[in-house]
Amino acid sequence: MTPFHRAAIYFMPSVTTPLGRFGASWLGRDAEGGPVAARPPVPGLDDAALHRLTAEPRRYGFHATLRAPFMAADVLDAQALATAIRRLAATLAPVTLDDGLSVRRIGSFLALVPASPSSALTELAAAIVAGTDDLRRPLSADDRARRIARGRLDARHTALLDRWGYPYVMDAFRFHMTLTGPLTDMAGAEAVEEALPGLARRAGATGASVIIDRIAIAVEPAPGAAFRLHLQIPLGHPTEG
Repeated sequence: MTPFHRAAIYFMPSVTTPLGRFGASWLGRDAEGGPVAARPPVPGLDDAALHRLTAEPRRYGFHATLRAPFMAADVLDAQALATAIRRLAATLAPVTLDDGLSVRRIGSFLALVPASPSSALTELAAAIVAGTDDLRRPLSADDRARRIARGRLDARHTALLDRWGYPYVMDAFRFHMTLTGPLTDMAGAEAVEEALPGLARRAGATGASVIIDRIAIAVEPAPGAAFRLHLQIPLGHPTEG
């Protein structure tokens, strides 16, 4: 693995699947660096407006967060980080979302979320957070203060932040694949909210089961740079050595 500023553990569906193709075309970017299909149109909005509406999630690539971006522990080099995550993935079983995903609003943004609750998915995410905790560098005091100020965290979320380095984990975890930035006071928000469920359905991104059978290591090459997919690791496959 090449040097990087931060790493994250995501679920990133392949662009060979309907879900992955839709996500890449909607955001206008494939985190693997390949070409993407044209973004599906939204009545009343031009592509420039949609590009602005999707700017924030585009930087991270189409994904669901399983371990939020972190700086690697000082004792680890890049190869050791990947090896440790491979070993963890070998102990974890795939999860199937039988009812697939649906488009819903979460706070100020739109995302694809499980159509039905899945305790197995929550357990998978918790195992990944716990199993990678020794791989991350502890939050600095400045990072902690910024996170608390930005998220307006309550006592429970602050406790999770202090323990695991991120506030939306364990019982506060919610699987979601972000489709827009904040829609508050943004031109075109209503049109996007009305159009997205139909666009996702016609693309095959909703209405079909989803199998989470792999996890991805995504890296941020430099502060503020776009995250890119580095490695896909299958779940439940023993590693050698």
